[in-house]
Amino acid sequence: MARRLGTLLALTVLLAGLGAGCRTAGRGRVGDTERGVASWYGPKFHGRPTASGERYDMHGMTAAHRSLPFGTLVEVHNLGNDRRVRVRINDRGPFARGRIIDLSYEAARQIGLVGPGTARVELRVVAPDVAPEDRPYAHVRYTVQVAAFRESDRATTLHGELAPLFPEAIVRADGGWYRVQVGDFDWRRKAELMRRELQRRGYPALVVPLLPEAS
Repeated sequence: MARRLGTLLALTVLLAGLGAGCRTAGRGRVGDTERGVASWYGPKFHGRPTASGERYDMHGMTAAHRSLPFGTLVEVHNLGNDRRVRVRINDRGPFARGRIIDLSYEAARQIGLVGPGTARVELRVVAPDVAPEDRPYAHVRYTVQVAAFRESDRATTLHGELAPLFPEAIVRADGGWYRVQVGDFDWRRKAELMRRELQRRGYPALVVPLLPEAS
């Protein structure tokens, strides 16, 4: 009996030690990591509301996670090809068993995930949520996106139409996409005001984050 109790005690200590050294990304603390399978979601959900209330933009740099607070900035490392991308959590999921994160189409494309559909990844929390949302997210600024095109001439045409009304309008080239965006805001609330003004003038628009470049 004494020998069995000693073995159980040793196992308990070992498991406690392993638990103390394992910081999963689910709590949203900077530096926390998590490994598992990533997937992506795209056109079927484009423009629909996410769990955070934002509309899903398949061309934005966002993702769905089951437990990370909305606004958390996460680096996703594709362990199969060593590509990395940073995304902001704004939705809940994935709901398929065994998966830990659902990336936007654009984020998935940048780490070579679109073709295979899934990949084994490691998540690392880069910046925590700093709710409420009318406070600026750490390391994140905002812009208002009017459209994203594969053809640069279409983006140039729209920019020419917007520029007389909104001199801050710009075309940002990003991975084969030409994004027509207006403004650079450190507060989401200011970006929302610009979005409403654009919509009032007949331009559909979405507030999207301007994320820092992955280091």
